[in-house]
Amino acid sequence: MAALPLIVFDVNETLLDLETMEPIFARIFGEKNAMRLWFANLIMYSAALTVAGCYVPFTDIGSAVMKMLADTRGIGIDERDKKELTDKFSTMPPHAEVPAALRKLRDAGFRLFTLTDNLLEVQTRQLETGGIVDLFERRFSADGVKHHKPSRHAYAYVEKELGVEPSRLCLIACHTWDTLGAVAAGWQAALIRRPGNDVLGVGPQPQIVGNDLDDVAGQLIARHVGRL
Repeated sequence: MAALPLIVFDVNETLLDLETMEPIFARIFGEKNAMRLWFANLIMYSAALTVAGCYVPFTDIGSAVMKMLADTRGIGIDERDKKELTDKFSTMPPHAEVPAALRKLRDAGFRLFTLTDNLLEVQTRQLETGGIVDLFERRFSADGVKHHKPSRHAYAYVEKELGVEPSRLCLIACHTWDTLGAVAAGWQAALIRRPGNDVLGVGPQPQIVGNDLDDVAGQLIARHVGRL
């Protein structure tokens, strides 16, 4: 009898509503799409630094990207803005369907974990504020191995800590770059189509694609629990 895969979740945007950050960015930058530009650059430079062999904590990269974007526009960011952004990022609420979908997976027998580029203390605050921290058996941060996703080292860190082969793990994320890294590492993966995120037609593909976490949870249960 095949064991259920261990489910590992990305956190930012996959579980938590990143779009709640938009009003702050719009106020500071005067641009509707400023938050998306910041987040895209945050991911790009976290990957670039990792490839270059230069680890920098995710929050520090986020602050540096914010300053870089502000400098290119001649915008000043004061300490009040920085604090508001930090507090908002640490307290983003879960997407509406997330708490119930997590419980559905756990009740079906899946063991749930997280893997995020955030520092562990930031991730913990996010999940505690969202009221979902207790649904996860253990939480992992890329800071533990000093390699941001989608570096192979980030996924291997979870494998080592849990003492399992890559094929026993399934990543759920809404970012194609994350599922690409997981599948390339030998994991299974499920992609959530959050706004602005969809399947990339090249590279390793996720086995499951859904419109929200409840959709993905239902597909996972049908695929794995239905076989037992």
